[in-house]
Amino acid sequence: MRRVRALEDYNIQRIEDPADFANLREEWNGLLAASQADCLFLTWEWLYTWWKHLGGRRRLHLLLARDGRELAAIAPLAQRPPVLRRLLLFPALEFLGTGIVGSDYLDVIVRRGTEQEVCDALAMAWEGAPLALEFAYVQRESFSAALARQLGQRGWTMQDTSINVCPVIDLAGHSWESYLASLGSAHRYNFQRRLRNLHKRFDVRLDLVRTEAERREALQALVALHTRRWDERGGSEAFGSPRLLSFYDEASQLALRRGWLRLFVLRLNGEPAAVLHGYRYGRTFYFYQSGFDPAFAKESVGLITMGLTIRHALEEGAAEYDMLRGAEPYKFLWARRACELGRLELFAPGVRGAIYRRLGLGGAQVKKTARRLLGEAFAGWFGSRGWVKAPETFSAAPGGDGRDGMAVRER
Repeated sequence: MRRVRALEDYNIQRIEDPADFANLREEWNGLLAASQADCLFLTWEWLYTWWKHLGGRRRLHLLLARDGRELAAIAPLAQRPPVLRRLLLFPALEFLGTGIVGSDYLDVIVRRGTEQEVCDALAMAWEGAPLALEFAYVQRESFSAALARQLGQRGWTMQDTSINVCPVIDLAGHSWESYLASLGSAHRYNFQRRLRNLHKRFDVRLDLVRTEAERREALQALVALHTRRWDERGGSEAFGSPRLLSFYDEASQLALRRGWLRLFVLRLNGEPAAVLHGYRYGRTFYFYQSGFDPAFAKESVGLITMGLTIRHALEEGAAEYDMLRGAEPYKFLWARRACELGRLELFAPGVRGAIYRRLGLGGAQVKKTARRLLGEAFAGWFGSRGWVKAPETFSAAPGGDGRDGMAVRER
């Protein structure tokens, strides 16, 4: 094992003031571009906007590691207060971007070539701290997974859970024709037939948003169509609060300015029939959200919109079309591989870490454990103080609306 530099060689800075977070954009995105974790959901634009609108009662807890004046790493964390729906009676650190917004591939951002040094520095910085950490929606090969192993060697307890997958379409090396030929014959025939039939009955146009006025109009159409579709299925939380709507509005506005936004409107005879909300970041197209008019369900406008946006992504040079979290069967009609996402829960050594760990078991077992560890009176005192009340912006409980025990986007 190669020797790493001591913690003193790194300046570990904690940022709790949102004003300091606001000033980090250029340095943040420069580090992200120089890291293995580079993706849309770790950009300053995405996470700062999330913090502004959806941070709720969390406390900002960014950790910056500097090697001299050079920024080597950012741990984009916040301290979550106790949450009844997750049955956690103590605060814990979690990634920014969690909750119903559905940010995938979250991670600590680390400059290439400094991973081992930063891993050691962060592990030493948390030495002796009575912490619980939750790294959700991380990949198995992520820096966060390596950091978790390092903490495990220092006496921390880890719970590792597979929670979802992101189906991915590999586009590199394909033309539209060769990609279609790679699909199952039944799916290929179905898409082509339905597209031909749609052209016979309507004037079909797929518009890509390019101006601010078009963005506002398309986002309003997305919300209306998505809500209309999901109202028939019992409702959706995707646009369920003013804070969520404000987040989507500002995030898409910033993405349009940066050239990342891919917001498409499928129009039939000039009227919106479907909207697909995506992003192009680097060589990846991210399919984020969609909505369509249930009146055109028989015409499969959702299927056609997806196929046409895959073609657009391919023709503009994207290497992959990432369908993001969710193992819905329709995704695997288009995709042939998937990235696994996991949740790492880490508990510091000592008595408090043991309490964290036992209270993470869930349901009736939590109540039983709380009474045994804390005593009947002390457990009741927690409830009477309101310490286990959850704000509405936090992740859904296991067995709730989330397919994997955490909040997800309905597509």
